[in-house]
Amino acid sequence: MGAPQIEPRYTWQDYLTWEDRWELIDGVAYAMAPAPYPKHQRVVLRVSHTLYETLECPDCEVWVSPVDWKIDDENVVQPDVAVFCDEDADAPYFTKTPPLVVEVLYKSTAHKDVTVKFELYERVGVRWYVIIDPETERAEIFENRGGTYELFRRIDETKERVTMQWGACRTAIDFAKIFA
Repeated sequence: MGAPQIEPRYTWQDYLTWEDRWELIDGVAYAMAPAPYPKHQRVVLRVSHTLYETLECPDCEVWVSPVDWKIDDENVVQPDVAVFCDEDADAPYFTKTPPLVVEVLYKSTAHKDVTVKFELYERVGVRWYVIIDPETERAEIFENRGGTYELFRRIDETKERVTMQWGACRTAIDFAKIFA
């Protein structure tokens, strides 16, 4: 029996030296996929547009990847779409936990989005996590309640408008428009 394999651990300082696009989750480096295919980007664009149109919160903005969200020294991610609040848009990266994150699945990164990133977003307190599969035109919306994600809504054949609220703020995703 050989020695156990230990993955190298990286930090923000390492991340700053890398070329191309990467994410850092619990010190593990994950390469970003090549440029997303057009259907993926269409969904990202439509989601960001519907969130922007419906966002009712003066201190929040909708952002589309690539933007760095530096959670801590061992966690830096680039959500496909996120609503960040009370952030300095002139800063090189965001630091506050967004109330809403949307990941649009891509064949090579889908597993990470539904496992590793799901656990990370849950742990750091992202209130709403929306996972959209552009191929099947399905989505799952999770709400963080007491530190644990609970399935809030599953979108399949019935393409509905779903409103998400935090404090006095709210926004919505109209899935009929996303999958039109």
